[in-house]
Amino acid sequence: MIVLIFGLLGFGMLIGWLAQLALGMGSKPNSQSLIAGVAGSFVGGLFASIVHGDGLELRPSGFIGSFLGALVVLAIWRASVSRSAR
Repeated sequence: MIVLIFGLLGFGMLIGWLAQLALGMGSKPNSQSLIAGVAGSFVGGLFASIVHGDGLELRPSGFIGSFLGALVVLAIWRASVSRSAR
């Protein structure tokens, strides 16, 4: 059980880093991308898996949903940070 939790956290962090690269936010992972990756991976992956009828199994729709969720979380985070910096 512990290995599964750490595996999911590691996967979320990897997805967050890939989303950071896709948004052009630098190539070095930071805490923002790692947190957004875990959050986006959880929400997006779960949503995509349920919508596509995969349940909670590991399927491509869950991976794609994880990546899209991380992209959305990072984009919102970046927009809110840039807005508050003005």
